[in-house]
Parts: sequence; C-alpha cells; structure tokens
Amino acid sequence: MNLSAILHRCAYTDCYAFDENSLEINIRTAGDIEAVLLVWCDSANHRKIEDGSWRGGRVQMKKRFCLKNHIIWNCSIEPPFKRAEYYFEIFGKNENGVEEKILFFENDFALPEQYCSRPDAFHKFKMAWMNSADIVRVPDWVKDTVWYQIMPDRFCSAGSHEKRFKNRDWEDDLEMHWTDFYGGDLAGIIEKLDYLKELGISGIYFTPVLKSCSNHKYNIEDYEQIDPDFGSEEEMKELVRLAHERGIRIMVDAVFNHSGSDFPFWLDVLENGENSRYKDWFFVNEFPLDRNDRTDTSDGRYFSFDFVRNMPKLNTNNPEVQEYFTNVCCRWVNEWNVDGIRFDVGNEVSHSFVKKLRGTLCKEKSDLFLLGEIWTDSIQWLGGDEYHSVMNYPFMNAIEKFFSNLGDFSQEMAKVYSLYYRQTNYVLFNFIDTHDTDRAVNSCRSIEEFYQKLVLLMTMQGTPCIFYGTEIALEGAGGPYNRRPMPWSEFDSDGRSLIFSRVKEIISIRNSCKSARAEKIEFIHCEEDRQVHYFRFADDGTERLRICVNSSSVPMKVSLEEKEKVIFSINAASSGNKYTSAPGDNNLSSSDHVVETGGILVARI
Repeated sequence: MNLSAILHRCAYTDCYAFDENSLEINIRTAGDIEAVLLVWCDSANHRKIEDGSWRGGRVQMKKRFCLKNHIIWNCSIEPPFKRAEYYFEIFGKNENGVEEKILFFENDFALPEQYCSRPDAFHKFKMAWMNSADIVRVPDWVKDTVWYQIMPDRFCSAGSHEKRFKNRDWEDDLEMHWTDFYGGDLAGIIEKLDYLKELGISGIYFTPVLKSCSNHKYNIEDYEQIDPDFGSEEEMKELVRLAHERGIRIMVDAVFNHSGSDFPFWLDVLENGENSRYKDWFFVNEFPLDRNDRTDTSDGRYFSFDFVRNMPKLNTNNPEVQEYFTNVCCRWVNEWNVDGIRFDVGNEVSHSFVKKLRGTLCKEKSDLFLLGEIWTDSIQWLGGDEYHSVMNYPFMNAIEKFFSNLGDFSQEMAKVYSLYYRQTNYVLFNFIDTHDTDRAVNSCRSIEEFYQKLVLLMTMQGTPCIFYGTEIALEGAGGPYNRRPMPWSEFDSDGRSLIFSRVKEIISIRNSCKSARAEKIEFIHCEEDRQVHYFRFADDGTERLRICVNSSSVPMKVSLEEKEKVIFSINAASSGNKYTSAPGDNNLSSSDHVVETGGILVARI
C-alpha cells in the first residue's frame, strides 16, 4: 500500500459538520487501496468501559471522488453527543501482493497487533465538538437560481436621458476599442425583464453600476452614486422591485480591492501627500506623487490593480476603509434591496474585511449571497465566515479541457467538487464565459458543441450563469469584442431565433428537473474519449436524469429504460428516426438510442 499518499486532517474539508447532526469525514488515498472503514466512538464513551479499552462502531466508507491520482473516500456519521474520536482501517495489498490491513491514526500508521499491544501510543483523530455556529451555511435559494450576467453599457439602451459620454452607434461593433461607450442603461434593462423571465432567468448579476469614467465601471469615482449614464438611484430601486415581482434576484458588483483615480480620497492623497488623512487608505510607498505621471505602477511608487495607474489599491486592513465600505454595502441591501453582492478581485481584499462584511450584512439580510471573484482553489475564503461561494473558474477550465481532449470529464469534475464543503458545492458559481473570457461559442468547433457545453453547465451541481448574448451564441474572441453590445436587431434572423429557442429549452431542463440542481452524480464508463454519460439524482430520490454528450467521432449507443422519457435531444436517433428536440418524442419507451457526433440526449424518470 502506498502509505505516503494517505492524507487526513481532522479539520477543513476532511472533517466538518454538514448540518446540526451530520459529521462528514473524508480521507484521501492512492488508487491501490481496496477499502476503508471508519472506526469511531463518542469521545467520552471509553470512560464507561471497565477494562479501559476503546471500542467503536465501524462504517464502510465509499468512494466519493475518483481523481487522476487519488481516491477520496467519504462517510457521514451522526454523533449523538456532537463529538467523536476515530481512526481508519485501510485495506490493500503489501509489496508481496498479500492482503493487508493498516490502521491510520493522527500520529502514525500501525498494524493491528501493534495497536493491540500499545493502544496508548496511537492518538485517535478527535472532533471535539460540532458547534452549530461553525457550520458552513449557504443561502438555500441560490442553488435553484439561473443567473444572467449583464454589463449595463452593452445590454440595452432605452435612450431615456442624456449621456455624459459620446456613444458609438449600437449596431457598430467593428473595430471596437476598450474605451468605447454604447449607452446602455437601467431603463433598457427594465424593458427586457420580461425577456429574461421568458428565457428562464431567475437571477441577474450586474457588473458595476456606480459612477465611473469608464464603460466597465471597475475604476469607481463615487461609491455612493449610480453612474448618471445608467440612470438614477430611483431607477435602480425600481429595477430591483420589478425584477422581484418576476421572481428574479439581483446581485451587484463590489469593487473594494481598488478605487478609480478620480475617487475623492485618492485625489486628496495626490494633493496633500503625507499630510492627507486618507494616505493610509491606500498603499503608497513614496511621496510626493506626481498626479501627471501616466506610467504604470511597476516602479512601486504605489500599489495598484495589475500595475494599472488609475486603479490604486485600497488598504482593506484599515478599519476606516472597512467601515466605509461596509456602510456602502448596507445601503445596497437596505435601500436597494439587492439579494447578492459579488466582490471583484475577491482574493486580494483582506480576510478581516470580508469577515466584518459578512458579520454585518447577514444580520441585515440573513439570506444575502456573497460571491468572491477568485480564479483558483478558494477554500480559505469559504470557511463559513467569509464568502458563500466563488466564481468557479476551475469548472469552466474542466469543460474546456474535456472538449480539447486534455482531461477526463468525470475526473475533472471530481477535482472541482472535492475542493469544497458539500453545502458549498450547491452554490458554486458555474459558467462557460464571462466578461473576462472569450465568448463561449468562440471556443467551440460547432454550434452543437456550444449546446453540449450549455447542457453540462445546466446539469452539474452549482448555480449556473450565462453571459448576456450567450443565449444567441453571440461571438467575441478576446477583449474588447467579448463585450459587444447585445444585437437586438438580429433576434428575428433564423439563426439567432433558433439558437435562442434551443438555449431556452436547455435552461428549462435546469428549472424543471430538481435532479439537475441536486448533489448526487453517477458517471457511466464510456469506451471513447470525449463521450460523457452520467446520471443525476434528486436529493429526495423521486427523480433521475440521464445526460449523454458525444463530442467524439464515434456514435454513442445508449439503452433507455422503460420509464425513461426523452426531454431534450440533438443529433440522436431511436429506431432509425432522428429527432432534434424533446417535445415530440416524449412517448419513447425502452429502446436503443444512438447519439451521433455533436449529439445530446437528456432523459428523465
């Protein structure tokens, strides 16, 4: 047995309370391990045993995640007194191929006879107490939400007020520049709320809406004013109210890692240097600063986001900075009535600041959703007192790896979901494109592959988000073309309208099937690479969903059970009859199906 690959700590995602009663325990091994048993007991029970021996119940652990080089074994127990001591019995073969059992304790491995002769030499793992306050909790509504990301300048313009900046013609997206304005506004978004409801959207994530001199608004001038080009604060409140009437939640973007160079407190630092009362709101390394200096900040004169001169980095360790932005967020929650806040560059603001924010804001609104923009493993921000979730870039990367034939989909997804707590996985913010990436369709070899990615997005655990325009396969390779204005005039074209209809159907799978929003997934082995076949099971056991995606060049054969009904398909065949959509084929019974290259089949029991 490869003992060096066996890892467990009685902390973090290895041992934690899932809810008030259940204790989740995970252990990581290499693939050579054949079985793992958890041996556990209440921490105080051994005191009641006259001979002083330690006895515990045994629980067979299951393979929860099969990774490329490891297996993560899992079980759930319910300690009646909220505490537990435990060790592991691990089964495999030794170097001679002989079956062997090894015991794994906190301080060492042991053979059974070694433990029996000196039990006091081996320290068991110990969950001291399952404190309810330490349980990682997430807003329940988020897992049932389908998000839609909007950049207000590029989504829709109602043309209801005069704009500060000269706008390009809405239809002119040739030779775009990063600095171009198109004039989208809040009134335009209000006009399209019914459109979003029809599409199946139940949450809108806005990029920043506060006053700024840029089209993207990530260099904020005034954190207490809606950008005049977008509209007024009253329009923002009205947008939230009307969205809520349609069952659509609202999440706004918080840019607290850095401000814009026109932020009054930064201007005070430029003006007064070391005498500025706001000098400790930023990271200035040398005075005086030349306000006319247009070079980047790689010389270290002050810290900024990505060396960008007009985005000076805020000192979120400073209690005054924390208090100021906490009050800003409280306004959004109490006056605008927003449902979520996404934190830009969420891994660069201080932990103490995020903890203060969560402690304050969730008292104001208990089911508020806090989302961090972090592109990598984010466990240190997801311990239950900071963000509820993060933007799940590993999910997007895993999908891209599969379609590029660089990774096994089941293993890649296992890696994604093995990073975090069970409850966190329900609300991971999944997507296949954003304003910081190429448009989804630009990474696809065909429109069928685009649909396949959307089906995977809508049938995996987490809360899915599509970027505005993704519903019509809007193109855009790289910036700024990935931020093209929404081409409303093209919606009546045959190509766009067909894509919209298909994407609407795919979103409806998510909304109508509770198994698509659940936790349990079972992958079926496929003979060919770039074929995916998996089942999703409703948490209450009342529904099962089968998803088949064929991105290979070889037809994929699938046998449906008698009770299974096809609810969506593209390039699939049964009994020699091809079909391309679900509604007309709901009477299909048990039979062999063929999913062709670029094909999708989704069936439900």
